[in-house]
Amino acid sequence: MKAIVQDKYGSLDVLKLREIDKPVVKDDEVLVRVHAASVSPDVWHVVRGLPYVLRIMGAGLRKPRNSVPGTDMAGQVESVGQNVTRFQPGDEVFGESVRGHQWHNGGAYAEYVSVPERALALKPANLTFEQAAAVPTSGFIALQSLRDQGQVRAGQKVLINGAGGGVGTFVVQLAKAYGADVTAVDSTRKLEMLRSIGADQVIDYTQEDFTQRGERYDLIVDIPGNRSLSDYRRALTAKGTYVLIGHDLFGASAGRWIGSMRRVFKQLVVSPFVSQRINPRVSMKTKDRLAVLKELIEAGKITPVIDRTYPLSEVPEAIRHLERGHAQGKVVITV
Repeated sequence: MKAIVQDKYGSLDVLKLREIDKPVVKDDEVLVRVHAASVSPDVWHVVRGLPYVLRIMGAGLRKPRNSVPGTDMAGQVESVGQNVTRFQPGDEVFGESVRGHQWHNGGAYAEYVSVPERALALKPANLTFEQAAAVPTSGFIALQSLRDQGQVRAGQKVLINGAGGGVGTFVVQLAKAYGADVTAVDSTRKLEMLRSIGADQVIDYTQEDFTQRGERYDLIVDIPGNRSLSDYRRALTAKGTYVLIGHDLFGASAGRWIGSMRRVFKQLVVSPFVSQRINPRVSMKTKDRLAVLKELIEAGKITPVIDRTYPLSEVPEAIRHLERGHAQGKVVITV
């Protein structure tokens, strides 16, 4: 099969299109013929091997443990392992290709990938393969940040900082689905798109500082983490909640060793001494998150926003486009 292969850490030039063997399906896995995959900052971090802590967390110390990058995908079941009961050949599916966490290559940038059964769901009938591939990681982060950590409720005022990217466009739509009043913050060129997906108010960060407006929000979901914690707290109500997703602008705003984790450590220190809820931690199982997202998608409450698509041979350029920070929604690979 054709696949994008990474033999070492480094610039995006380490990614090469090659012919390699198809993966061998384990007893609890599903072999999927990939039709589309998506690009996320996690992929960039694993290709670069930065921050260094991710190598200890599963990526591989000196070189990638798994040579084919990509985690989110959608496609058609080719075959199943002997213990698989939920899927059969021909099923159209979507999900993640990794076990446990995102800190290693998942094999999705290939014509075939072997995926744990629990990491898949049947593709929503109202989505294309390209749209379905855009959902898993960004949708999971949005759902966990807004519903589980943020505990969003109808009528609350919610601000999303960095709303125009892959995660942010899901957060905006989820917040509206849960009945919140949504303020979306991003650059000038993304504001019209944010209005189109439901934002009640938009703020152009190149023209206005939302932390200085005097507005107070019940919940702030912070994707870039580009302001101080005191700035965010100033824009929260006395009992408001702050959730940091912690995108570190592709290494530009965080250290090479532990990345965004230093901001999390600071929040842990501050949290016991303030009335506001600072980045509460909650997790959900992949299967549960997929089921929730699938239900919302089929009900028409969420539609993935696709910025542009690239063929498999142009994965490096797709990641470069994401790295430039101009993508409105998700960048998708077609296979």
